Amino acid sequence: MKVSLDLLRSFLAVHRTGSVTGGAQLLGLAQPTVTAQLRALEEAVGRPLFERLPRGVAPTAAGDELARRVAEPLDRLDEVLAEDPAEPYPRTVFLGGPAEFLAERVVPALAGPVADGLELRVTAGLPERLADDLATGRLDLAVTSVRPRRRGLTTEPLYDEEFALVAAPAWRDRLPTPVTPSALREVPLVAYAEEAPILRRWWRTVFDTRLTRTPNLVVADLRAVLGAVVAGAGASVLPTYLCDRHLASGELVALLRPAVPPLNTLFLATRPPAAGRREVQAVRRTLLAAAAGW
Repeated sequence: MKVSLDLLRSFLAVHRTGSVTGGAQLLGLAQPTVTAQLRALEEAVGRPLFERLPRGVAPTAAGDELARRVAEPLDRLDEVLAEDPAEPYPRTVFLGGPAEFLAERVVPALAGPVADGLELRVTAGLPERLADDLATGRLDLAVTSVRPRRRGLTTEPLYDEEFALVAAPAWRDRLPTPVTPSALREVPLVAYAEEAPILRRWWRTVFDTRLTRTPNLVVADLRAVLGAVVAGAGASVLPTYLCDRHLASGELVALLRPAVPPLNTLFLATRPPAAGRREVQAVRRTLLAAAAGW
C-alpha cells in the first residue's frame, strides 16, 4: 500500500489538534482539502481513523496506532528538510506565557541567544489560549501555569513559583504577631482578578480557612498589583520572583512566613513538530538552565 506523505501530514495535524479545522490551520491548507485527504487515507488503509464529533474529531484505535507509528519519522523528515547547516537559528521561534513571568524571567534569560542571532516573537496569554496556540502551530513553546491536557503536546516542569503575603511596612506595624485572618480584615486586599484566586488559595493553604471577602482593588496585571501594594494600597499575595527586590529593599515586608509556602509549578510545553528544531531546542535548553538559578 502506497500512501503519500501529504496524506500522512494532514492526518497527523488533525490527530494533534483534535479537529479538521485546527489541522488545516496548522498546515496552511483549506479545510475541504484536509477533509478530502483524510477520506482518501481512510480508504487506503481500509478503516476509519477518526470518529466525527459535534465539535472536532476523536481518533479511533486505528488512528492512534497510525499516529504512533508515523509521528516520529514525519517530524524528523520535516526537521531535516528545514535544516540549513550554515544557520545556527534557521527559523523564528514563537513563544508564549504569562506576561509578568515573561518580562521578569523568560525574556532576560533569552537575551544571549537573541544577541547571537535568534529571531524570537513573544506573546502573553492565559493557559487555555496558550494551549490552543500550541496545538494550532501559532506557538512553538509556551510557559504555562496549568499542565496542558491537549493531545500531541509535551510538557516538562520549568519552575516552582513561591508566593508571599506582602504589604508596605506601615501595614505590618498595625498588625499583631503572628498575623491572623481576623486581623487582616482591617487591611485592604489587592488582586488581579475579581475571584482573587491567588489570595483564596493562600487563605486555604496557610490559614486553613476560606477567604470570604472581595478585593478592595482589582487590576488585571500582577505588576500593577505590585505597584499598588508598594504604594501602600493594602496587602496581596504575589509570586516572590516579582517582589523579591522590593522585599530586599524594605519597600515591602512579608506579613507572614509559613513553614511551607504555597507553590505553583510552571510548565514548559511544546508540540512535537517544533520540538526537534535546533532553534527551539536552543530556547528550551536556555530556559531550563536559567530556571535552575531562579
